Amino acid sequence: MVIELLKAVLFGIVEGITEWLPVSSTGHLILLNEFVTLKVSEEFQSMFDVVIQLGAILAVIVLFFHKLNPFSPKKSPQKKKATWDLWFKVIVSIIPSGIVGILLDDWMDAHLHNGIVVSLALIVYGVAFIYVERLHQGKSPLVDRVWSIDYKTAFLIGAFQCLSLIPGTSRSGSTILGAIILGVGRSAASEFSFFMAIPTMLGASAIKMLKFLLSGVTITGTEVGVLIIGTVVSFLVSMVAIRALMAYVRKHSFSAFGVYRIILGAIVLIYFLVK
Repeated sequence: MVIELLKAVLFGIVEGITEWLPVSSTGHLILLNEFVTLKVSEEFQSMFDVVIQLGAILAVIVLFFHKLNPFSPKKSPQKKKATWDLWFKVIVSIIPSGIVGILLDDWMDAHLHNGIVVSLALIVYGVAFIYVERLHQGKSPLVDRVWSIDYKTAFLIGAFQCLSLIPGTSRSGSTILGAIILGVGRSAASEFSFFMAIPTMLGASAIKMLKFLLSGVTITGTEVGVLIIGTVVSFLVSMVAIRALMAYVRKHSFSAFGVYRIILGAIVLIYFLVK
């Protein structure tokens, strides 16, 4: 059991780092599972890869609690209204991926959760990040504050999030890339992507947890420990990763992540082709 808990720590670290960087947490977890296999049921593994994100969500809530809290006594009526508007925009933004995700979740799991798809998605969106950053180099964003994102832009960013249903694409990567294309600045795009993650991941985790419970598979004591440890570690690591990313994007572009994706994707593609 100790070995499995240590593996859970590793999964939590990978989740906590990659969930917020535009490099695909799901893709990294699928790849990690190729080399570090948890001794759990297939049903639990499928649920674990999604529910572990709850720790990462909690990190966003903690770090941005004041900004996201419409009931804060420290906010004026105008700021409270602006906070509610922000939440409504977040809800509007998750509608597209919510519909597509519910309809295609099982199909995606069955056909796209493999190393070849992950590697190709890493490469394609790595190239996309570099191209979009060069296209916008030297240009001032149309929207530089998360509060200034309107409902139309929020919905369109949500449409880009549908791309993240393909493993290896990256939820944060697709939404940040989409926001930049729509004229949103890097910091505002990153923040809005973080906020979108809260209802998106809560919904995805609830669906996966429900499917696991309905499957009739009994969860073991070791699996409970793995789930708790992985979630706690992902929360702690996410606290650091989110702060680091926000500091980074204030001074740098996302091109470096594009290069990383291309290199990793090429290595993974070669590995699976010769495996």
